[in-house]
Amino acid sequence: MLGAVNPPVFENSLFTFETAGELGEAIKNEDERYVYWRGTNPTVDLAQRKLAALERGERAKCFASGMGAIAATISSLVKAGDHVLVLGAVYGPTTQFLRYLEKFGVTHTHVDDLEGCDSAIRASTRLLYFESPSYMAYAVVDIAEVTAWARERGLVSVMDNTWSTPIFQKPLTLGVDLVVHSLSKYIGGHSDLVGGVVVGPSRLIRPLALTEYQLYGAAMSPHDAAKVIKGLRTLPVRMAAHQERGLAVAGFLAEHPAVRTVNYPGLPSHPGHAQALRQMSGFSSLFSLELDTDSRPAVAAFIDLLRYFRIGVSWGGFESLVNAPALSTEESVRATMGIPVGLVRLSVGLEPADTLIKDLGLALEGVGPLA
Repeated sequence: MLGAVNPPVFENSLFTFETAGELGEAIKNEDERYVYWRGTNPTVDLAQRKLAALERGERAKCFASGMGAIAATISSLVKAGDHVLVLGAVYGPTTQFLRYLEKFGVTHTHVDDLEGCDSAIRASTRLLYFESPSYMAYAVVDIAEVTAWARERGLVSVMDNTWSTPIFQKPLTLGVDLVVHSLSKYIGGHSDLVGGVVVGPSRLIRPLALTEYQLYGAAMSPHDAAKVIKGLRTLPVRMAAHQERGLAVAGFLAEHPAVRTVNYPGLPSHPGHAQALRQMSGFSSLFSLELDTDSRPAVAAFIDLLRYFRIGVSWGGFESLVNAPALSTEESVRATMGIPVGLVRLSVGLEPADTLIKDLGLALEGVGPLA
C-alpha cells in the first residue's frame, strides 16, 4: 500500500457499512468479515494467513495469549461428560486448565505412551492432547503413529508445536488435526509480545472462531499482530542461529562431569534423536539439564553465578534464560511431574555460543563440588 514495506496497523475498533443488510450479512460471517475488533481485524487477519500458510493449514486464529488459544481450542472440542487423553508432559497451565474443566464435567487422564493410551481411553474420550518435544523433559513423540492411533478411534488430536516452530516441524502434515503455538516465544522472538494461535482445517477453526474466540474475549490486538508479522520475517534466520548455539551449548554440557544428563533432542545421545530426525528438519535451543546434585542450595548457587543467562520463566527471545523448577515449584507438584531437584532449564539465546559456554563453565566451576 502506497509503497510501504511494512503493512499498515488497523487500529480502529469497528468497521461501518453502507446498509443494514450489509451489516447483517457481515455479522453472520464475523469470522471472515471485518465488523468489530473482537471478531477480526485486517492486521490480525494478515498474521493469521501467514501463520496458516507456514504451518500448512487451511486457517489460523490468533489469540491474546498462548493459553487463550489452548483454552479456546480444548473448549471447542469437548462438553460435559467428555474425557481428554494427555500424552506425555505438557505445559503446566494446560494441565491446570484441564483441571479447571473438571467442575464442568470434563475429565482427563495423563499417560506416558500409546500403551497407556490404550489402557486409559474411554467411550467418552474425545481429544488427544500432546507436545513434541514434550514439556521440560523434551521427549520426542512419533507424531504420525500417535495421530493415526487417535484417528482410528475417532479422536481429535491437538499438538503444541511452540518448541520447534513451523520452521523445524509441521505436525499437520503428519496427521495432527489442530496445532497450537505460543507466539510469545520464537515466532515473536523479541520478548515484547504475548500471543497465541491455533491452526488447522476450516471445519474445526470456523466454529471456534465464531464461539470460543468471540465469547472468551481473548482477541489479539493489531499491534501485537504487527509484531507477529515482523517476527515471521526473520524467523528462519533466527531459528538457524538458535539451533547453532543450542547444539554447541548442549554438547558442552553433555561432556561436563558436573552434569548428569542433557535433555536435548538435537544430541545423538538423546533417546528420541533418531525419531526427531525423521519428523523434524532442525532443533530449537530450549532444553533441560540435570546437575549432579540433589541439593536445592547448590542449584540456586549455580544459577546465581551465571551472568549471561538471566533468570526468567519464558523463552525464545534474543536473551539467554535460566529457570529451575525445584526453586519455583511446590515439592509435591514437582514430585508428581517427576522433576528431579537438579533439573535446570536453559533457553539459549542469540549471544555468541563461546560466551555462553564460558559463562556456564565458570558457574559450574565456581559452585564447587555439587552434593
